[in-house]
Amino acid sequence: MRFIISGIILPLLFGLQHLVCQPNEPKQLNIIFAGDLMGHDGQIKSAWEPKSKTYQYDTCFSMIRDVVSAADIALLNLEVTLAGEPYKGYPQFSSPDEVAIAARDAGFDIFITANNHSLDGGKKGLERTIDVLKEQGIIHTGTFKNAAQRGIEYPLIIEKNSIRIAILNYTYGTNGLVETPPNLVNYIDTAQIRKDIAKAETVEPDFIIATMHWGLEYQRTENKQQRELGEFLISNGVDAVIGSHPHVIQPIRKYYNNPADSSEYNLVVYSLGNFISNQGDRYRDGGLMVEVELQKTDKTKITAFKTHPVFVYKPSRPGGGVSFVLLPTNDWSGMISRFNIPESDQLYFNTFREDTEEHLKQ
Repeated sequence: MRFIISGIILPLLFGLQHLVCQPNEPKQLNIIFAGDLMGHDGQIKSAWEPKSKTYQYDTCFSMIRDVVSAADIALLNLEVTLAGEPYKGYPQFSSPDEVAIAARDAGFDIFITANNHSLDGGKKGLERTIDVLKEQGIIHTGTFKNAAQRGIEYPLIIEKNSIRIAILNYTYGTNGLVETPPNLVNYIDTAQIRKDIAKAETVEPDFIIATMHWGLEYQRTENKQQRELGEFLISNGVDAVIGSHPHVIQPIRKYYNNPADSSEYNLVVYSLGNFISNQGDRYRDGGLMVEVELQKTDKTKITAFKTHPVFVYKPSRPGGGVSFVLLPTNDWSGMISRFNIPESDQLYFNTFREDTEEHLKQ
């Protein structure tokens, strides 16, 4: 998936990222959302290639590349900073730039950056992350060097296939760390969110998406605060809400404008769970990609959505150590055959698959 990207500064002083399409393309859009891209110490160690003396992350995304690159737009939550060396994992992440480049090459176009690890690298980390993403042609939103940049670039407006999307991103906090002025992180503040939605609506978007870093870690069901905030967002004009932070999958709910009409609804994905990480406990060893299909006629609405669960498989490497590979559980038998997964690992793979399928039935 490749786009020609140009920034168009609107009279309202915020940026329109235009994903250029060909004339007469259908007014239909497929968007993929992925959860938390993390960078624990084990992942950094695994990515190091001593022969080339470089970090290599391409293998991580090799099995999901086709699904991601087939989407019109693909987003993920970048839950690390690109603060430079020394590279380190939890509790204050600084990953090699190569992880972002590999995710981009796998088809991800937009990284959301407002999360509880946004300030792990302080001022240097926040600003260097923004600089690296821009240098690599990766659109991002959620953190800003200063108020002027936020004023120009936020809300993020994306146009593709004649459908204009507004993307919002907020976090509940930053682990007690505070921005160094003039840096800004988007925090969950309903008064500010109302203003941001109103600003987005001035360019008449066809669809508004809010990506929220919220909820309680490791809780498999959304809490009251998430439900209330999700309802607040929808009642104020947001069409889809995509959540992250709990590191486990939480339910997906439809909210109907008219209970008698099941063809039109708002979608709330309370938590996509982990995308890739070194958290190996049950429920944390994988997550969801959610694919949403939009159709524009007299108005734009969701016509379908589907889930792509992914399991983080860690096969042994020749010479020691492990690799990290995202395996789609929709092709469970194919992945077992392709990687010759031993029965002991099949148990974890299958447990994640069954847990996910059962949980999503809710």
